[in-house]
Amino acid sequence: MKFKAVLIIVFIFAMSLVSKAQYNIIAYGAKGDGKTNDAAAIQKAINACNAAGGGQVLVPAGHTYLAGPFDLKSFVELRVEGGAKILASPDERIYTKSAFRDNKGEGTIWIGGEKLEQVSITGAGVIDGNGISFMGAELEDSYVLKPFNIVDPRPHLLTLIGCNKLNIDGVTFQNSAYWTVHLIGCNDVSISNITLLNSIKIRNSDGIDIDHSKNVRITNCYIESGDDCICLKNRREFEEYGACENIVISNCTMTSSSCAIKIGSENMDRISNVLINNCNIRNSNRGIGIQNRDEGTVSDVIFSNLTIEAKLFSDVWWGKSEPIYITAYPRATANNKDAGWRLPKGQTKGFVGAVKNIYFSNIRCTGEGGVYISGASPEKISNINFDQVSVLMNKTTTLPGGIYDRRPSNVEGLVKSPIAGFYFENTGNINLLNSEVIWGKNKPDYAGKAVEKKNVSKLRMVNFAESKSE
Repeated sequence: MKFKAVLIIVFIFAMSLVSKAQYNIIAYGAKGDGKTNDAAAIQKAINACNAAGGGQVLVPAGHTYLAGPFDLKSFVELRVEGGAKILASPDERIYTKSAFRDNKGEGTIWIGGEKLEQVSITGAGVIDGNGISFMGAELEDSYVLKPFNIVDPRPHLLTLIGCNKLNIDGVTFQNSAYWTVHLIGCNDVSISNITLLNSIKIRNSDGIDIDHSKNVRITNCYIESGDDCICLKNRREFEEYGACENIVISNCTMTSSSCAIKIGSENMDRISNVLINNCNIRNSNRGIGIQNRDEGTVSDVIFSNLTIEAKLFSDVWWGKSEPIYITAYPRATANNKDAGWRLPKGQTKGFVGAVKNIYFSNIRCTGEGGVYISGASPEKISNINFDQVSVLMNKTTTLPGGIYDRRPSNVEGLVKSPIAGFYFENTGNINLLNSEVIWGKNKPDYAGKAVEKKNVSKLRMVNFAESKSE
């Protein structure tokens, strides 16, 4: 009996250690009527929790909490209960803090935080960016972006900068007007079991952007977004945070009007040591894209055990149904946005870093386009390895194909051409092992060769097959 009593005491003591002080936002003045701006009440609860040394800020079920901008704090768990929703206020005037520091033309911050420790967002509830409220007229497959003067008021849903030990679990993020989860210079991050549902018509509505961040795990997530579902990058505005590295993405399902898994597009540093495994990409424009346009490098990336389904979208969206896409070209400088903020300060011309040591294994692709690998010169793309990669090319939409898309770059962006199953241009060493091209029952009239190469230093093909679907 004494032994049992001791166990009970130890259990109670242990539970007391792990229990968290709770701060209900209604107790701090939140109305939850979907009309009142509850941001001040939410901020009061967060501040009180942080001041007390940490705990849980509770967003209770049964209410919609309209809110303008607010910030998270260290040692705070924002718990959004199932049946609760935090909804971004549609009032554009209250969004004033730039998401990219002095670059004010690419959105603002709704939920923010900087230099935080041990922050969590959990629960089965919803955080809704109210994105369509910030859009212009609806088009067939997109929305018109409203004009603005200096500040683009469209809010990014969540922007966390320079934070350590983040945990995002279970919540639903939806309807973002711009990027959804943007993590900059963060370390030791877990994103798991989230549902992310953006309109596939909203441009720039990225799902998860991992920017200059390290030691990140993204697992068991479902993501639909107009722009990239998951993107790894190094933005110039935050260059002090260094490389983006040690990233694991697994067991996710994704749909995108642009690219489901993107690496690069904005990369002024290094992206390396990335593992992407057991993912399902459905009904997307591009499946996997490594798009290097700046002086940063991409290396040591492994893609394995993936299914990819690609289809054509209109020219509003970058991509031409490429299940796998790797390009390395210097950035275009023709438009003001690129010239003003993408290039190194004071420069009017950029250059592109190398992409090397990329591995694709056990991947099944279907789409209206093929694998496309193209660089500015052979040393910019090298040691690209395919093993057990199957490409089924089949026409499924009425949109015209026969175009390779290299936007944005300093060369011609849209190039008319027969589309190969595997196309290699201006590359170093390529290994194509145990792979195949299958021509579908609706083989595109623009289909070219199974494998086409132009200015490739070395192409090693072993056990490659070409066939027609039965």
